Order: sequence, then structure tokens, then C-alpha cells
Amino acid sequence: MALKLGILAGSGELPLRLVEACRAAGRPFFVLAFEGQADPAVAVGAPHAWVRIGAAGEGLRILRQNGVAELVMAGGVKRPSVLQLRPDWRTAKFFARIGYRALGDDSLMKAVIRELEEVEGFRVVGLDSILSGSLAPQGALGRHAPDEQARHDIAQGFRVVRALGALDIGQAVVVQQGLVLGVEAIEGTDALIERCGALRREGPGGVLVKGTKPGQERRVDLPTIGPRTLAGAAKAGLRGIAVEAGSTILVDRADLVAAADRAGLFIVGVAPS
Repeated sequence: MALKLGILAGSGELPLRLVEACRAAGRPFFVLAFEGQADPAVAVGAPHAWVRIGAAGEGLRILRQNGVAELVMAGGVKRPSVLQLRPDWRTAKFFARIGYRALGDDSLMKAVIRELEEVEGFRVVGLDSILSGSLAPQGALGRHAPDEQARHDIAQGFRVVRALGALDIGQAVVVQQGLVLGVEAIEGTDALIERCGALRREGPGGVLVKGTKPGQERRVDLPTIGPRTLAGAAKAGLRGIAVEAGSTILVDRADLVAAADRAGLFIVGVAPS
């Protein structure tokens, strides 16, 4: 029998998809949902508890009390300031050791995984090990494909994403006709797309490009797109979305591709270079 899975639930659709996958596979699971982050729908009819981001001691106690052996992190989490965090003793001890302000998102996640595995004894697994077939393949996913101008924008976008990732800043960029309209920072992809909609130029629309950071910890925070991303891209006047093949999670893939076809947008998986 599979080990009980603890789903550390942030915002967005991914935590709910994990719950559905566990139910379909008959796998025991428990949801630890972060207050102010997770969608309340993830807890409906599921074994769960709510916990503050800064209450690591309480969260670890709850996970052990419910027999959790493996953990998966899913969904976005807005990084609070130290004041907003209100860390309990366990959280404060962890951050005192690693230096909270000094770490970017990926560095922080690597430190959290080390703590969960080496200190607390859990095993952390990746989303793609549970959501089988969720990673983007190489090539166009729907009826539409990028033209020459879009391919140039995609290549430029991946160069920018790699440069951002090397600084542990973000995973996404919007490029139109060779010009970078915006890069992802703390606001997230949806806000980036919305912001760039107001910056679009005349002529062929821009492209959203998403990819991993160099040396990224693949068990957490893989680039993700879903129907909401597509709807935002269409509203912002983008021509399509390019993602890193083999490293990007596609949420509700069939619905995502169908929506892209209806909107006349392309979705393409690009091999990492």
C-alpha cells in the first residue's frame, strides 16, 4: 500500500488536482492547507487542517498525528515579510539558521526540503510523480503554432528567463516583437500577464515564456500553466505561450489546449537548451 501523502496546499488549482489524483488511485492522503493561500475547495470532503505559514511546529505535529510519510508541495504561496510571518519557535529556529532575508525563492525551497527530509524525516516527492502525464511535451499542443516572429520572441524569452533564473528571481517573461514587455518577480505569472496587456504595442501580439531556473529543485515550484493562464493571455492580447518541455506542469491539459484552439493562441513546448 502506498504511503500516506501530505499535500501542502497553496493557492491555485494544483492542490485540488492532487486530491483528485489520490482519490482516483485510492491513495491515502491528508491536506495541510495554508491560511490565506489555499482555495477552500481543496478541503471540501477531504481530511485536512488549516495552518498559518509561520506555524511550522503546529504543521509538523498535525502531519505526524495523521500518519503522513511523504510530502508534496503544490500551489503558490505569497512570501510574507518576517513581521507578517509571526514565526513560532520551530519556524524561527529554521530561519535563524538559514537567514530568511538572504534567500531567493528557489534557495528557500531547497532549504525547506532539506529540513523536512534530513531533520524531520519526511520524504518530499514531485508533483509529476503523482500527476502522471502532466509535463509539457515538445512541440505544438493544439491547432496553432508560432510563426517566425513568434519563434524569435520565444528564443529571446528563454534567454531572459535563464538570466532571471540565475539570479533566483522568476520563471516567466513576456516578449513582443523582440521587446521585453515584462518579467515575473514577486507578483506571479497572472499579474505579469495582466500588466503586460496594458503595455502591448501595435502589430503581432506578444508571447508568454515560462521555464525553470538553472539548477532548480524539481520537486517544488515547477513552472505551471492552466486554463486561467490561457484566459489571461487571451485577454492581454498575447499570441501564445511557450513553456519548457519536460519541466512545465500543464493543469487540465485537455481543457487548456481546447481553450487555446478556440482563442486562436498557440501553446508550444520547447526543448531546454
